[in-house]
Amino acid sequence: VQSVTCEGSQANLQCGEGQVLVIHGADYGRRDKTTCSAGRPASQLQDVQCSSQTSTSVVAESCNGKNSCTISATNSVFGDPCVGTYKYLEVDYTCQFQTVTCEESEANLQCGKGQILVIHRSDYGRHDQTTCSNLQPHCRLRDVQCSSPESIEVIAASCNGKNSCNISASNSVFGNPCFGTSKYLEVDYTCQFQSVTCEGSEANLQCEKGQVLVIHGADYGRHDKTTCSAGRPASQLQVVQCSSQTSTSVVAESCNGKNSCTISSSNSVFGDPCFGTYKYLEVVYTCQ
Repeated sequence: VQSVTCEGSQANLQCGEGQVLVIHGADYGRRDKTTCSAGRPASQLQDVQCSSQTSTSVVAESCNGKNSCTISATNSVFGDPCVGTYKYLEVDYTCQFQTVTCEESEANLQCGKGQILVIHRSDYGRHDQTTCSNLQPHCRLRDVQCSSPESIEVIAASCNGKNSCNISASNSVFGNPCFGTSKYLEVDYTCQFQSVTCEGSEANLQCEKGQVLVIHGADYGRHDKTTCSAGRPASQLQVVQCSSQTSTSVVAESCNGKNSCTISSSNSVFGDPCFGTYKYLEVVYTCQ
């Protein structure tokens, strides 16, 4: 999600219930002459190479891990990187679910209907003395530099692409990175919609009222012999390394920021990456 806030106003970043903000980047300054230009004299819009170097760290420190966050787009917060220029604050962020599961319990990752799990971060170990500390002796909480390097691979292999996933926070699953220490499993994930549309049909992407589409990836081509195969001769299903390189950019340009979007799964839109092969369009997206 991208938020743009004109100088002197407040950026309001908001996630849904149970989600937290993850800041990917921020910039307080000016990069073009059109954004936040209404009613401003030309002299305040000329400098388009203006940027506060601390923007991302300031926003991340204020907002990461919170459900919502308000931050002022002002010189008092970010400093003044270009005196006399009217600036704005851009913030790129996602909303992620965060779960913490104590050792020997089970993590339950769950998405809504029609959505799939995408794992972004995972760690089995210990990084503070307070999490999952109830009834634990102090000697089992002292090691706070404990981490299983295989955590993300294990969780991703078990859960990515599923609607829901249960996994045990245990040494038998992740190994024991610190003997004698009470551990816990942290998982950050998003729930994304996945749409599959056979060639010649239309993909209909839809969000709830008040939400907009954010396209994370798209692919027009073929990657297996089973998807969209009904009634098709084997000769049209053989090529399974077929992909239109422009798929994501085409779908993103057509759909990002809209409440709903219809796009044709066809060669006329994406080109023909594998002549004679029957293709399909896959789109992964979220509603924000």
